[in-house]
Amino acid sequence: MKRPLKHLSRWLRLPLHRWQAKRRLAEYHARTRSLDEVIDWAMHFGGQGHMKVQTLQVPWEITQLAKAVQALEPKVILEIGTARGGTLLLWSYLASEEVIACDLNDMSRQAPIFSNFPPPQSRCRVSLLSGDSHRPEFKQRVAAALAGRKADFLFIDGDHTVGGVTADYLDYREFVRPGGIIAFHDIVEKQPLPTNQVAQFWQKLKQETPVEEFIHDAGQCGFGIGIVRVPD
Repeated sequence: MKRPLKHLSRWLRLPLHRWQAKRRLAEYHARTRSLDEVIDWAMHFGGQGHMKVQTLQVPWEITQLAKAVQALEPKVILEIGTARGGTLLLWSYLASEEVIACDLNDMSRQAPIFSNFPPPQSRCRVSLLSGDSHRPEFKQRVAAALAGRKADFLFIDGDHTVGGVTADYLDYREFVRPGGIIAFHDIVEKQPLPTNQVAQFWQKLKQETPVEEFIHDAGQCGFGIGIVRVPD
């Protein structure tokens, strides 16, 4: 009984939480931000209920990834696994044309916030695609959103099972341009949850192609970011 009551409470408070998130977003957009500032906002934007914006990252790791992506001068970014939208805030700062954000959960409640992440002076737009990334029809939706373009950067942070992350890599890598980057989150072997199996996929991928790793502490539990650069 507690779970339905919790959902009802969130629904009733949604207008207030959305208003608070819009006010917070206005504060974020009040002046031009540096990359380091945007990363800090992505991690500590805050909010409540469905309007909470956050990314769970090690600051040093996400900063190294952000700098690598920034060096690409990306026009289009594709993200598999948006969750609370923290990394979407960061990609919306870096992309000049479009960020295509994909998540299994319905993002319509967050749309008024997520869609307005790009800085006021930016021409970047945000497209939100909700659905199962493993289904062929969802891949077709992504292809339609790209409309023949190639993404400069693909961030895979959705299904963390071996089968799930493998499928996302095999299905969506074709959408990344030569010279672009594909990144994976949670690549370290020691993980807090048994369902976090990206490390198993990553160890196999390392044997097949050159990779780079951003791991703050070799003994840490969870996190770690790995990247693959698509050959020119």
